[in-house]
Amino acid sequence: MPPRPTATINNRRARHDYLILDTYEAGIVLEGSEVKSIREGRATLSEAYARAENGEVWLHGMHIQPYPYSRDELEPLRRRKLLLHHKEIAELARATDEKGVTLVPLKCYFKDGRAKLELAVARGKRTYDKRQAIAERDAKREAERALKERSRE
Repeated sequence: MPPRPTATINNRRARHDYLILDTYEAGIVLEGSEVKSIREGRATLSEAYARAENGEVWLHGMHIQPYPYSRDELEPLRRRKLLLHHKEIAELARATDEKGVTLVPLKCYFKDGRAKLELAVARGKRTYDKRQAIAERDAKREAERALKERSRE
């Protein structure tokens, strides 16, 4: 039997737009055909966010394209429940009560056959923070180039 394809869906904008304070691993409650779509990499996290509501954590805005060979019609943008321990839910609820802090999904992947979501407690970056991060990255790149050229000589 050939190995199953497993795609990791990343939220590339999250690390650029947010300062990551803490990360958690959560399970996701999915319908049958959604699992197949995620395995094929047919999902996006770019507009997704999570909220702690009434002792539960819900994922909003994750778009999962309908599986083409499925009979059931599922809403691609429906909210999905995240599975976490009670202590983790309490920590997330406490963290998001603070101003400017939100829950952002970083990536969706499979672990032991189950769909998992890496969820981050994050604070939004200001424009100057983003510029500073870009400047640091460019400086690091320049330093690596200089070292590489030096080692060639």
